[in-house]
Amino acid sequence: MPELPEVETTRRGIEPHINGQTVLSVVARTKKLRWPIPSQLNKKLCNQIITSVNRRGKYLLLNSEPGTLIIHLGMSGSLRVTTPTAIAEKHDHVDIVFKKNILRLRDPRRFGAVLWTSKDPLSHKLLASLGPEPLEEEFTAQYLYQASRNRRISIKEFIMNSHIVVGVGNIYATEALFTSKIHPLRAAGKISLPRYELLVTAIKEILAGAIQRGGTTLRDFTREDGKPGYFQQALQVYGRTKQPCVVCAHPLRSTKQGQRTTTYCTQCQR
Repeated sequence: MPELPEVETTRRGIEPHINGQTVLSVVARTKKLRWPIPSQLNKKLCNQIITSVNRRGKYLLLNSEPGTLIIHLGMSGSLRVTTPTAIAEKHDHVDIVFKKNILRLRDPRRFGAVLWTSKDPLSHKLLASLGPEPLEEEFTAQYLYQASRNRRISIKEFIMNSHIVVGVGNIYATEALFTSKIHPLRAAGKISLPRYELLVTAIKEILAGAIQRGGTTLRDFTREDGKPGYFQQALQVYGRTKQPCVVCAHPLRSTKQGQRTTTYCTQCQR
């Protein structure tokens, strides 16, 4: 699944191509992805200018004067800027057509979303209850420490909860816990403030590094220009079960948490 760095990479990639441009039409080749695609989308966006391209968590927000198009990439979705003459393929479900190019949503598994709101997008039911952005100032060790008191949930599941903090998905949670030397099964409420300071620093640095490198190369993810990201080269534990730890050389172990694989070092993480 594209995580925050992949979505932010996509946002930065498509913004120069569509910001300030007038939408000529919206073409939807399916009626429904995860939720129904608004039937009046073409009417609402046709001849409107994209005034800004923002992100909230894993949601992309294409703003215009009458409202905001909310896009989620789901499990396997991607956005590509292509030419007006490019032929749509099987999994290309939605086109936003401009004069010089097309913003095309590809989603093989159809778990993504294309939604519309004429109100403040941050008040939308999918966005209103989201936690703070991990790269913003309000995401601090003190915030996590206070939010975790008396919580028995594991620290990994805690930081992957989008109501606690957005965008810390499986890959980056696994990497941040290894960097901060925290065992992923440890109860969130049992972690001290100094250890949360290490964890918050690790989350910020790892996410920022992933964005700088263009996201993580996964089976389903490519950038808007079709090129893969390169952060996978820097992964220390994710996907390395039974391989030697980069710190102590002890074989890495893995377990399942919330249907997700967690890889960790039994020697380095406590």
